[in-house]
Formats: sequence, C-alpha cells, structure tokens
Amino acid sequence: MAAIKVGPHLKELRILLCQTSKSSQGVRDFIKQQYVPLKTNNPKLPILIRECSSIEPALYARYEYGVEQRVPLQNLQADEILKQVQDVATRSPK
Repeated sequence: MAAIKVGPHLKELRILLCQTSKSSQGVRDFIKQQYVPLKTNNPKLPILIRECSSIEPALYARYEYGVEQRVPLQNLQADEILKQVQDVATRSPK
C-alpha cells in the first residue's frame, strides 16, 4: 500500500460513489484498501465518503481559497484511483 502524504494546499477530499453499480466497483475496492493508510498518514485532512444510488463515481479535491477540482472515477481500478488521489494530493490550486 502506498503512503500518500498530502500537500499543504489540499483542504478536503470527497469521494462520491454508488453502493451497487459496476462503474463504482474500483472506488469501493480503493476505499477498502486505501482509506485507513490514507487517513493514518493525514489525520487532520477531512476525507468524506458519500454514497448515493445511481451516481457516477467522482473525486473532489478542495484546495485553499475554495478552489475545487473534480476527477471522474467511472470504471477505474483501485490502483488507477490511487494515482488520481496522489495527483490531486500533491497538486497546488490553479
């Protein structure tokens, strides 16, 4: 499991997913595998998991000054989602 340490500009991560859809399977796997290490390495970072029926999975990164970025996660595998999280965790807001 990869240890992700977020940059100073990231203020919140939100992960939206469907509890049953095939397009959210990778997100469910990612949460099972990576949530605990991610939260352990970043105890002060709010990581919100939001489940809703028939929603397309997405990752929202909120940076300082209210800047948000949306990353679609449809049909991605858990390791691909990990790369997306690493990308938004180290990026500075635009």
